[in-house]
Amino acid sequence: MGLRGDAAIVGAAQYKPEKYATAPQMFHLEQVADLAAQALEDAGLKASDLDGLVINGPQFHEASVFVPAMAAEYLGIELNFAEVVDLGGCTPVGMVWRAAAAIEMGLCEAVLCVIPMRIAPFGPSEDPAWMARAMRFGGHSTAYGAPEAEFDLPYGHMGQNTGYAMIAQRYAAQYGYDQAAMAKLCVDQRTNAQANPDAMFFGKPLTVEEVLGSKMVADPLHVLEIVMPVAGGAAVIVTSKELAAKTKHRPAYVKGFGERLSFKSPSYANDMTVTPVAEAAKRAFAMAGVKPQDMDAAQIYDCYTITVLLSLEDAGFCPKGEGMRFLMENDLTFKGNFPLNTHGGQLSFGQAGSAGGFSQVIEAYTQIAGRADARQLKRCDQVFVSGTGGVMSEQGALILQGA
Repeated sequence: MGLRGDAAIVGAAQYKPEKYATAPQMFHLEQVADLAAQALEDAGLKASDLDGLVINGPQFHEASVFVPAMAAEYLGIELNFAEVVDLGGCTPVGMVWRAAAAIEMGLCEAVLCVIPMRIAPFGPSEDPAWMARAMRFGGHSTAYGAPEAEFDLPYGHMGQNTGYAMIAQRYAAQYGYDQAAMAKLCVDQRTNAQANPDAMFFGKPLTVEEVLGSKMVADPLHVLEIVMPVAGGAAVIVTSKELAAKTKHRPAYVKGFGERLSFKSPSYANDMTVTPVAEAAKRAFAMAGVKPQDMDAAQIYDCYTITVLLSLEDAGFCPKGEGMRFLMENDLTFKGNFPLNTHGGQLSFGQAGSAGGFSQVIEAYTQIAGRADARQLKRCDQVFVSGTGGVMSEQGALILQGA
């Protein structure tokens, strides 16, 4: 059971990452329309071709309910399929497979998957300081009755840094920890970013010594092992096989997917060193009828270095406990034997909130379409893509293939 692989990503748009202080402020509806127009132009399609929409809900500025209807009304389109996805950094991966499934079910022909993540203008009665307060506890809920509000936050487990550091500490206790290997991961991805003019850290190469010498934020995680939040936004168009044949570029077909939610807080994980992507990737590879060694590239969600390490192991690219060795023994750059996050990864490209995971999806599509310019791989027919939400809480995987 699963996808036939008849739906494809045919167009994409992505704002260049910018610091919040200097990025233009736009209402989220404006961003949806702008990103949609860019993605449609990229695909060679018209707005009238769209009959499906997958959008984010919780962080949408102009509405907290009926978001798809409002966005469709603003775009001037009528929908046969609408969905709101709330999976944090796994949202883009979740959007793409839901769009593909809806198309294969015959519900629709062309779906806009979009997440606007530039700050919207503040109204007269709105407090600009709300964002800083909202981010204080990261993805943890402070609402009355939330288990983490009672059992996590009072004991110092707040924000994402503590959770990922806790996972890294547990991994270190069980398998050992080579900080130089993690630093090399950062350096290889920064090398990739030097071939991507849109990357936040383009023109700023990095050394292992600089990573290890950067500020320790939450032991063992240095500041250069932690993603930089930025303003941005992204969209992709997913269409039927028939419509894909009429588009401008080589489509990236959605051949397999998997999704797994295991917990909200890692405090309740059965084993913090085994992550949800293990089951998600297993299902994705089986559905596509391929194996990890068949991939030409891996675009792995990288909010933290420990996220990449565990995802590589659990997705089957290397055995459990051998991820550090894998990082040291392989060239992860776009010129190397194991191309990983060829756009620079979010660590060097930038993370635009829940839209950050779209950078991996879009890079996979771009590489398959043969449009990655200086960082283009010599061969790219099959790509593994992962998404991660929360603190390794919600994970998804895609297998994308060129026609």
